Amino acid sequence: MRKLLYSLVLIVSSSACSDYLSIVPDNTVTLEDYFANREMALNALSKVYSFLPPVHSMSNSTFLLGDEWVSREVDKNDLWRQSPLGIMMGGQNNSNPMYGLWTGSGGAPHLYKGIRACNTFLDKISLAENVPERELKDWTAQVKFLKAFYHYQLIEHYGPIVIVDRTVNVDESDDQILPKRQKVDDCFDYVIRLIDEAIPDLQDRVPDIYLGMVDKRVALAIKARVMLLRASPFFNGNREYYSDFLDFDGQPYFPVDENPQKWRDALDAVNTAIAFCESNFNELYRFTGAPFSKADEALLEQSPERMTDYFSVKMTIPDPWNQELIWGRTGDRNGGDFLQYASAIRTNNDTDPDWQSNGYVGNWLGANYSVIERYYTKNGLPLDVDLTFSQSDKYDLFEVPDSADQAYRVYAGFLQPNVKTVYLYFDREPRFYANLGITGGYWRQYRRSIPTMLLPGTDGGISFMHGGTGQTDFFWTGIGVQKFVHPESMNAHSARMVAFPYPIIRLSDLYLMKAETLNEVEGPSQAVYDALNKVRRRAGIPDVEDAWSNPTLVSPNNINSHLDKGRLREIILRERSIELAFEGARFFDMRRYKRAVLEFNQPAMGWNGKGSSLGAFFILSIKQGRSFQMRDNLWPIPIGELNINSNLKQNPGWPGAEN
Repeated sequence: MRKLLYSLVLIVSSSACSDYLSIVPDNTVTLEDYFANREMALNALSKVYSFLPPVHSMSNSTFLLGDEWVSREVDKNDLWRQSPLGIMMGGQNNSNPMYGLWTGSGGAPHLYKGIRACNTFLDKISLAENVPERELKDWTAQVKFLKAFYHYQLIEHYGPIVIVDRTVNVDESDDQILPKRQKVDDCFDYVIRLIDEAIPDLQDRVPDIYLGMVDKRVALAIKARVMLLRASPFFNGNREYYSDFLDFDGQPYFPVDENPQKWRDALDAVNTAIAFCESNFNELYRFTGAPFSKADEALLEQSPERMTDYFSVKMTIPDPWNQELIWGRTGDRNGGDFLQYASAIRTNNDTDPDWQSNGYVGNWLGANYSVIERYYTKNGLPLDVDLTFSQSDKYDLFEVPDSADQAYRVYAGFLQPNVKTVYLYFDREPRFYANLGITGGYWRQYRRSIPTMLLPGTDGGISFMHGGTGQTDFFWTGIGVQKFVHPESMNAHSARMVAFPYPIIRLSDLYLMKAETLNEVEGPSQAVYDALNKVRRRAGIPDVEDAWSNPTLVSPNNINSHLDKGRLREIILRERSIELAFEGARFFDMRRYKRAVLEFNQPAMGWNGKGSSLGAFFILSIKQGRSFQMRDNLWPIPIGELNINSNLKQNPGWPGAEN
């Protein structure tokens, strides 16, 4: 399977597709020449794909938006090193916007260039010779979908956008050359219509050699996501925020009255996507392979169910192109700009013949403390709900039982025997141990199960920089993220890291969308619980109705919360924030429900990553101020664009807006 990992990368990064839209035709080369035959047309198709979001990037991934990730201490005031984090630090601006999709500023793809590339492809693809009719239809449908997807991405960030449905010539009217933004509902309608046009001519499922390219599964899944966004409070009846954000005719850009039908439409789209994906061999990932170390091999034999649950969530992302992934992107393996690189740990293991150096291993992109508290207990309940969790002991040190002690069996593979660690790390769900790197736990990398303390001078702690004593590359919060690290990834060069696609959408997301939309349409029901439980069972935690109805576990004020529509909504959003942690979902979920300003103005917290003893390490403090204002809900249109096009209106709160 690994030799297929790079199929889309090779297509997207092909040197033969050198920006055909930027070439000025002369007497020798014309635009039509770039569609002369099948090979040239395929290069043009790769150009269209090159504008996909860089979800894999440690510098510019939208996964960095929100409150989950924390970068290096040395970069705490550097707003531009990772522009999505810079946005969360209050650095957004309208002169050179961070992650600005409108013009490709701040590390973002230039989506209007991408849309123009789509239009050029659709205009010229019929000129290509030797392209079979079925392939021609498929490629055309892929580009139609990508054109819709790029418009959708713009809507997600900017709200009302300029729709570019066709190639515009320089001799056309001012209204065409200097277009206006369209109402939000019109923008959504355009995207949905274009996806619907593309779906019939797409392949049900692309062959393995073209993994990463668009098929019907992708189109239906993304359509479901578009419909969910359209139905959510931010875009559906947002009178509170945008009733006075008006177009040139004095009409609101945003719908100010809620339309419940949008939730029903979203539910229909989600159900259609799930049914089609399941019928085309998508299913939740379940680990069935061999463990990556002798220690884990023994653990899997001793506790098959518990460790299978662990590895099922551990490998959901890094097991390349597995059955859960619907659409993903790998990026260019020859570069070093990967989340895996930044979050992988360094070790001092030069006795291992496979260990070469600590090069190409970042050891600095870690987690915000708030994520620690967000994960469930082993009972599938929040910390402040589970009666078995002692809030008064939360920060106290406790010793893990000896490996010979029967009590250790529930911790084996999660926590190290005979070590002390904070009570907060005991008795948590498998996703907590699989996704995070913690003091007293294990980190799976280098084909080993590495016992980590994260203290200075220990594996993953400060001091391991290319075999030396560097003091900048360490987890500033004392909390690592191993969700995007493959257990077989090595050091010394990016080629020694196992490449895998970073998810744009996966099946578990669709199941959680179903739970959310079904609850909004019908309220609590067994069908909602069933959708949630698909994800929870894979995670090794109790069913939602069993967990929340247990009076020995749930506090009296929270018992049977799953029976109330509003409380069940909170449970669903919490499940999304855990299952899809570090994948960018939380940022957009909180904004969908108009909670971004409340949630993302909290400072980033963490332990003392420089503490040389447990007592000095486990001191919780503010690491970095975060600032997310009302205006940050929508990205600013660059001031240069406003100066060029007087028909554009700025988003509320930004200089140039009519506030």
